[in-house]
Amino acid sequence: MKGLFCRAGATDAEPKFIIQETILPDVLTSHQVRVQVKACGLSPLDLKLLSDVGIQRDLIPVGREVAGVVLQVGPKVTFFQPEDEVVGILPLDSTCSGLCDVVDIDEHYLVQKPEKLSSVCVAAALRDGLSAYTALHTHARIAPGHTLLVMDGGSSFGLMCIQLACYHGVKVLTTSHSPQQHTFLEQLRPSVARVIPVYNNSSDLLPVVLEETGGLGVDIVIDSGVRLQEEEEEDEEKKLLPHKHDIISVLGVGGHWVTSHQDLQLDPPDCRLLHLKSASVSFLNPEVWTASSAQQGRYLHILKDIVEKMSTGVLRPQPEEAVPLYEATVAMETIQRHPKKKAVVQL
Repeated sequence: MKGLFCRAGATDAEPKFIIQETILPDVLTSHQVRVQVKACGLSPLDLKLLSDVGIQRDLIPVGREVAGVVLQVGPKVTFFQPEDEVVGILPLDSTCSGLCDVVDIDEHYLVQKPEKLSSVCVAAALRDGLSAYTALHTHARIAPGHTLLVMDGGSSFGLMCIQLACYHGVKVLTTSHSPQQHTFLEQLRPSVARVIPVYNNSSDLLPVVLEETGGLGVDIVIDSGVRLQEEEEEDEEKKLLPHKHDIISVLGVGGHWVTSHQDLQLDPPDCRLLHLKSASVSFLNPEVWTASSAQQGRYLHILKDIVEKMSTGVLRPQPEEAVPLYEATVAMETIQRHPKKKAVVQL
């Protein structure tokens, strides 16, 4: 049985992705479920995070968002039985690659997949759905009447945030990174209040936000990365990211900034402005759900709610064209270099 694995470089060299033969144990442990994988989503590997939590292997399994059918259950499994359709995210310390034909996973990381929801669709969007849910509910605690600014709303994660927020009666503003994205976002239904283009070196973000909010600023900002320094413009993708001062400036009193930037640095003037607004910052790391079992029940509730909302059309991810297993290595190399790109492998 073949799976996709990563051989991390000894220094800062790019990691290498390889197809490797692997075998499963003959006997399942008490709460394990054996799943035949139908589709697996590919997301960038955070090698630093794995090192920080003490996971160091020569070969790191790749592909963790899986959808499939239960083949066999352990002696103490109570949630599932053979032939159930399931979906879930393999934990960080899993030894299985989600691109194997069959994987073993603890029942507490899986939920039932609605029959009419395609395996490819849910495997491609599950991680971004979880991130959006974590940002909006766990961190920002959205409520009807709030005003939300989603940076880069055309990305898979941004789209999930917009759709989830609109469902809860939140007024949504978003930014677009290209003319095509701008047209797509303006045609979304339910519609967003304003799409702000940032691809023409525009500095209109603050005045447009203040215009839309009556000069008050937004209650919540969700970014997908920020620029820490003004001169950090050698990368075309980074040019489109907002500067940290812009984000703090658009926050209203008591506002909340949810950031995906791991190495965020706030200078004393930034902190002073946040203090004056009594605003807060939180860091989005959706891996905490599988890295710790402290809130296992809540995590399963979130996963179940995400797949149900996908099934009923509340969450409508952009369709991803499935790639075959033999193209997974190239697809993963692309995703590792460009983390906002998505891919899903159909098995």
